[in-house]
Amino acid sequence: MGDNVYVYSVGMIKFGKFLEKSIKTLTKEGIESVLHDGENSITKSEIEAAWFANSGWGIRDNQHCIRGQVALSANGIDEIPIVNVENACAGGSTAFHCAWTAIKAGLYDCALAIGVEKVYHEDHKEMMRSFITGTDVEQTTKLIEFLRLQAKKREERHAEKSGAAPPKEKKGDYSAFMDLYATHARLHMKKYGTTQRQIAAVAAKNHTNSSLNPLAQYTFPMTIEQVLADYEVVYPLTRAMCAPVGDGAAAAILCSEKFLTKKPSPRAVRVRASVLRSGSWKINTICKRTSAAAYAMAGLGPDKIDVAEVHDATAFGEIHQIEQMGFCPEGQGGPFTESGATALTGKIPVNPSGGLISRGHPIGASGLAQIWELVTQLRGEAGERQVKNHKIALAENGGGNIGPGEAAMCIHILEK
Repeated sequence: MGDNVYVYSVGMIKFGKFLEKSIKTLTKEGIESVLHDGENSITKSEIEAAWFANSGWGIRDNQHCIRGQVALSANGIDEIPIVNVENACAGGSTAFHCAWTAIKAGLYDCALAIGVEKVYHEDHKEMMRSFITGTDVEQTTKLIEFLRLQAKKREERHAEKSGAAPPKEKKGDYSAFMDLYATHARLHMKKYGTTQRQIAAVAAKNHTNSSLNPLAQYTFPMTIEQVLADYEVVYPLTRAMCAPVGDGAAAAILCSEKFLTKKPSPRAVRVRASVLRSGSWKINTICKRTSAAAYAMAGLGPDKIDVAEVHDATAFGEIHQIEQMGFCPEGQGGPFTESGATALTGKIPVNPSGGLISRGHPIGASGLAQIWELVTQLRGEAGERQVKNHKIALAENGGGNIGPGEAAMCIHILEK
């Protein structure tokens, strides 16, 4: 393997709902952001290869096959190798991993990883239906029908016992993933005693963090009580516990030691580990396997991580992942969060950006938004949400669903 690989520059646009903007426009804004990262400016001619992450352009506008070439060439990046990455919610972090791999192998000295996504659509039912493509559609369709029928029966039994009115018919305009996440949350609650309030504590923390992040989709704080009072999506998840739909772009330029020698910068951040793994129908061990490999590559353990961005597509997701990565014992993610250990001033700050829940989750861009946040933290440039100890940072990004867990997962460890 080659020498060290560094993140030279990062870029991100404010996440939100941009019906009037095209993928090409969002790509342009993402490129401009990463090329003009303060004093770490890069010219397009210095980029030797690019990886472009996107999951929904084909579904939305029938733009398949050459998405990266179409989006990048429209913005002055062409002729170089351009690789299209489609890996569900882990697309952006997979693009980052691929760029890292190529530089580590000595093929290039400067490479671009960019993720761009438009998720929001005026037709909410159509928008939500597209999410199921990130699973084994044949199997998931049957499973979701079963889970929703069971949920309806559970609500009817509760209404009968309590004398309450029968449950209203669900609209169904929410992601099928919410049924899967809610099922995992209920199993965790039953096994370990995790409470709905502890899950709400995750969401309240992340919403409060995002109020300090000007690029977040949501920039208002929430209390635990406000999270619990929001309307229920699927028990135990309320709307405030679930990542919103939205659009955005984020990018990173990675470089070799050779490039950094020619164009030095004290703001460059070393990539100490980058690992990609896939899920299994057998058992949900993907996060344990991926984090173990990342820790081994970096030569450290979870106790050395100073700040982390994790895949909180729901608030329960953060609880599950911090347990799997060893930030706390298994089954203790709820009390650990409720204690304040994952707050900005806690033992291990998690999702200082606001996470997917409130920073936003434009699928192909989310993994690179994590990199943007952690590089900003390691540089000491995060403003009001700056964590105190910021030498080692970890990004965990999962994508899709296979059987009991994620279909793909990337974990990157960065060093100041």
